[in-house]
Amino acid sequence: MVDNSSVDDVINARMSARAFTPELPSRELIDHILAVASRAPSGTNTQPWKVYVLEGKIRDELCDKVCDAYEAISKNPDLSKDYEEAYSYYPEKWFSPYIDRRRENGWSLYGLLGIEKGDKEKMFLQHQKNFRFFDAPIGLFFTIHKDLGTGSILDYGMFLQNIMISAQSHGLATCPQAAWNKFSKIIMPIIGAGDDEMLVCGMAIGYPNKADKVNTFQTPRAKVAEFTTWLK
Repeated sequence: MVDNSSVDDVINARMSARAFTPELPSRELIDHILAVASRAPSGTNTQPWKVYVLEGKIRDELCDKVCDAYEAISKNPDLSKDYEEAYSYYPEKWFSPYIDRRRENGWSLYGLLGIEKGDKEKMFLQHQKNFRFFDAPIGLFFTIHKDLGTGSILDYGMFLQNIMISAQSHGLATCPQAAWNKFSKIIMPIIGAGDDEMLVCGMAIGYPNKADKVNTFQTPRAKVAEFTTWLK
């Protein structure tokens, strides 16, 4: 029998970790987590997910190349046009309440880390940690067939959530990362993705560094009454 209270506890404990230890989770554990995650529902059981697991040399080489590109853009913003996301993760123009939550998230994190407004160098270095998987020894990339519909992206979200919840239950931490999407033209050839695939996102996975204060950062959630309407 499933202990529903423990399921709730695991969901509530999940957070986006931004510092990991070098300890390498076993392949057996990662495969187990992915197998559990694959029980996510998908329209007519299409199972649109495809996963690339990176560790060791290939992980490090990919991180180096993306970090170099990110640094080059910071020095010459015109280079940004050479890197485009395959799909729009965020809106072209922000509006309330979403822009307010976004700002609160960013400044709360920076405040915890002692990064002041206008300190572009420290902001750059913090964001660049995305492209090292926040030092997690394993990085995941997720792709989807380009010709699948919008509903398959919804299916994918449930699969990703399952990965994060299963990982949490096994003592691992995760951080889903849309930051990688801009650099898909670097990533896709390295991981061997086909021309018919589109990068959905990346994810850091590993054992959390509990001594790093960044992992004390917890984001708030709106109250149920703010996003729920009951009808009779």
